[in-house]
Amino acid sequence: MRGRWAALLLAMLLLTGCTPLLEREYSTTEPHSSKFWESEAAGTLRAENYQDIVNDILLLIAQHTDAATVRLYNFEDDVSVADTLERAAVEIQEQTPLGAYAVSYITTSSQSQRGYYEIAVKIGYRRSAEQIQAVVNATRPEAVSSLLEAALHDGRTELAVRIGYWGQDGQSGIESAVAQVREEQGLTEETPWLVNYYPAEGPVGLVEFLLDPTEEELAAFAAAHPEDVTGEEEPDGTLEEDTTEALEKEQEKIDENA
Repeated sequence: MRGRWAALLLAMLLLTGCTPLLEREYSTTEPHSSKFWESEAAGTLRAENYQDIVNDILLLIAQHTDAATVRLYNFEDDVSVADTLERAAVEIQEQTPLGAYAVSYITTSSQSQRGYYEIAVKIGYRRSAEQIQAVVNATRPEAVSSLLEAALHDGRTELAVRIGYWGQDGQSGIESAVAQVREEQGLTEETPWLVNYYPAEGPVGLVEFLLDPTEEELAAFAAAHPEDVTGEEEPDGTLEEDTTEALEKEQEKIDENA
């Protein structure tokens, strides 16, 4: 009888989360977690250090929020606040996958209050809310083959994949997956794909596939890095001559209309 009561008590503790053995820290953020939102100020975020600011702004980006207010604690002067905000904005846009993929600009302004700084954050986007919500996950670069096949089956023109682990052979894994799918689908150099990596420097966390790029996208991409247009390639890694000429003609059209 005592054993049955002990088992019942353990089950209740597990269900209610009262046991300290189940306490863990997670890196993911919840939209309405008290850690990031002020309890008495609806719609206002809070931050106590540099990393909190980065997390807060990334939370806003994930929700495609244009403007928000952040209360910043534990900072004593305007200079340190301004420097911290600037560094956070640069890191988000240049070093985080979602920021590099989705954000055009971040501006911040601060106003000293009693006990905290009130920060006004404004974010400009180069991706829509629908595009951000459509980002899917893959554990490794090699796992994107099935995602590309599904995207083609659904008639999608683009695919953005968040990569869980990016090793030294990450880009070669992506290239192999792309080549495999294109071969299976019978795609030729007349149907080029564009592949963008975010962030551009350092370990990649998000890969964007443009499966039906516009003429402007093709020309702009070719001007920046023509070797990465995923048409058929020669053994030395250069594009087929026909594809290169087509891209050059598109660039000439854009230049003439500019």
